[in-house]
Amino acid sequence: MPSFIRSAFGRSSNDDDRVTAVDAPQENGDQEKSGVTTAATDKSGIPADANILDEESKQNPNPEAQKGVYDMEAITLTWSRWALVAVFLNMWCLYFVNAMQSEIVGDLIPYITSKWDSHSLLNVIYVVSDTMTAACYMPLAKIMDMWGRAEGFFSMIVIATVGIIIMAVANNLPAFCAGYVFYNLGFGGMTYCVDVITADSSLLRSRGLAYAFTSSPYIITAFAGPKAAQDALDGMGMKWGIGLFAFILPVVASPLFFILKSTLRKAGIVRPKSGRTWYQSIYWYIVELDLVGLFFFSAGLTLFFIPFDLAGSAPSSWATDYIITMIVIGFCMLFVFAGWEIWCAPRPLLPYNLLRDRTVLGACLLDATYQIAYYCWDNYFTSFLRVVDGLSVSQAGYINNTFDVVGGVLLLGVGVIIRKTGRFHWMLWVSVPLYMVAQGLMIYFRRPDQSYGYQVMCQVFISIGGSVFIIIEQLSILAAVDHQHVASALALLNVVGTIGDGMGGTISGAIWQNTFPNALRRWLPESAMDNFYDIYEDIDTQLSYAKGTATRTAIDKAYAYAQSRMLAVGTGIMVLCFIWTLMIRNMDLRKMPQVKGMVF
Repeated sequence: MPSFIRSAFGRSSNDDDRVTAVDAPQENGDQEKSGVTTAATDKSGIPADANILDEESKQNPNPEAQKGVYDMEAITLTWSRWALVAVFLNMWCLYFVNAMQSEIVGDLIPYITSKWDSHSLLNVIYVVSDTMTAACYMPLAKIMDMWGRAEGFFSMIVIATVGIIIMAVANNLPAFCAGYVFYNLGFGGMTYCVDVITADSSLLRSRGLAYAFTSSPYIITAFAGPKAAQDALDGMGMKWGIGLFAFILPVVASPLFFILKSTLRKAGIVRPKSGRTWYQSIYWYIVELDLVGLFFFSAGLTLFFIPFDLAGSAPSSWATDYIITMIVIGFCMLFVFAGWEIWCAPRPLLPYNLLRDRTVLGACLLDATYQIAYYCWDNYFTSFLRVVDGLSVSQAGYINNTFDVVGGVLLLGVGVIIRKTGRFHWMLWVSVPLYMVAQGLMIYFRRPDQSYGYQVMCQVFISIGGSVFIIIEQLSILAAVDHQHVASALALLNVVGTIGDGMGGTISGAIWQNTFPNALRRWLPESAMDNFYDIYEDIDTQLSYAKGTATRTAIDKAYAYAQSRMLAVGTGIMVLCFIWTLMIRNMDLRKMPQVKGMVF
């Protein structure tokens, strides 16, 4: 075997490829429930020896771990180096499919919504899908801990495939929105599952490099995705551009599932049946997954966020009865959710014990703040590039994907540095101010008379700062917990990040609804006012007016007016990141072993 592979993919305890099969502990109702190990805990509630593995524990899975964690430790103690290499290559392919599909759908959505005269409702789709996805991360984490990593991964592939099919055959906006919710939940859950499996099979000091490797396909799809979206728009059509992935995704995903299951059988893990009847099992899963809390959480978020995107098109704006009703009911349901979680839930949806650790809390707040600041303006950025700068779908996609290219290359270097030094905290003190300066510059350059080259320059700086945020958030929150809580910690990070995404989209939608149409009314020539609704709702109508005409100039100015205000809000919010950076501890990942067996 080549020496560079042997050095990167090796056992954390020794380099012996042969590991004897291990016997699983007897399963009972109590062993499956969520909780920490019996080790002594510190003030934060996290095991004091969470990252210390003695010699005996290096050779066998933790007998007190939940089924999914126990099985994954048995897998890493059993599989060969080549199996680990194959898993990482397959996860790379999954990220490639995910990135390609996301690029195509993201570039086509403005045209799909415009087809039904609903371009202004672009954010509604994003907000609904984000809130539903955020609500499902914690139940998915529990499924992966209780059932297994392979089972959680398989369920997300099924949901994503169903969502793709619904979007491809949708003939109206509600059907497409429903499909997009399934699609976003499935692909978001699949990416989360891959991140958990990556954490299970990599050392903490190497984990940044592992995440950089699995996410590196974005470097390719940043160019291939917009071109494919343009070809779909001009050739095969939007339906086939999306629908093809219903065939591609299951084929690419199946190897990872079968490697995990076959290795688990090789390890000799056999679980006895629980002994519960079918109705006892239904009740048990309702309690364990906290489906009541899940309903209050997802419904409350959705009902509270959506009115901010709908108010501008409502008959009486904010005074419309259904806008007021949705805000009040959503707000009340979030309070009901909080009360349920604190006083009533047998198994709370969110792992509040983890939030006692300042590093966990700081990482979550950093992620939420960054997502809010970014999505305050990004959802309408490609539309701005298309209309104001006059770029094609592919050209606008290339600029919008600057983050993927710069981040993909940069993170490989960041991962190597962290692997060598074990330190990561200092990088935040560079990336936070760099990001703020870049986003502040975009306020000035987001004008009709500016070259789009300045947009590219700012995007490069934003990409450097933002990509560092993402990798540091993951590393810091994982370094603060033991292996049993890896799935919960990543789920918590995804929940707050996705909520931040939805909040940013909501702010963006509210600013759009209250700035863009008013600016159009102020600047459109009288001759174009009869076509006001189509100009507001349809990007194709906006593009139909030639550059230099009074109508197109008014549209360009309205876009710039709205986007500059979105960017101003996002830049102001980013100031909070200095506080969150102070909360994250400066840890040495080289001294914090967390996993065992054949790992990266």
